[in-house]
Amino acid sequence: MRYFLSKIYAVLYKEIYSELRSRYAFSSMVLFIVITISTISFTMAGDTISNELASALLWIVIFFGAMTGLSRTFVAEEERGTSLLLKLSSKPIHVYIGKLLYTFIFGLLLNSLAVLLFQVFISGIIVKNQLLFWTMILISSLGISACITAIAAIISKAHSKGSLFPVLSFPLLLPLTLLGCETISMALYGARFEDAFSNIIVLISYSIVMITVSIMVFEFIWND
Repeated sequence: MRYFLSKIYAVLYKEIYSELRSRYAFSSMVLFIVITISTISFTMAGDTISNELASALLWIVIFFGAMTGLSRTFVAEEERGTSLLLKLSSKPIHVYIGKLLYTFIFGLLLNSLAVLLFQVFISGIIVKNQLLFWTMILISSLGISACITAIAAIISKAHSKGSLFPVLSFPLLLPLTLLGCETISMALYGARFEDAFSNIIVLISYSIVMITVSIMVFEFIWND
């Protein structure tokens, strides 16, 4: 067990250290978030928007922010020529879980930043149920990470990586997007946690299924 965890930690540490050195994904995602929220703020011009529209706009920022920066999880390995060394030093399950944890931590931090900026710059956004709201941000970040990590591995060897990634991601993320948008809107209205419990169970199940299937097929994807 200690060996298993140490290998996962090694992959996670490598990903974090590489990102801190290059700051490619961080810079691109932060820039996208700031520009998008600023554009929405200027367009609203101080007008109050409905909770449904606010939820949809927030999900646009989260979704396309993830498409902007998190797609390079495995592409960077191919571009730097380090994928072979990673294959020799770690088993596929170590690589997948390590990169999944990195994507989840990184995505959660940036989604939290997007939410905070959204609340600051968009007037009239009041979250009446903070527990439900941040629970959804946490679960949504996990679901997005589970989906993106597997798709990033699939497209890492493709020629048109940039255009292929959102095309493959959108159908898989559609259930998460629809339920996530609905539940965040409920949190804005102040719905009770119990009222959104069924949505939360579905989204947690979605994440578990995505992670389980990804672990089962990742070895074939990674060694192809």
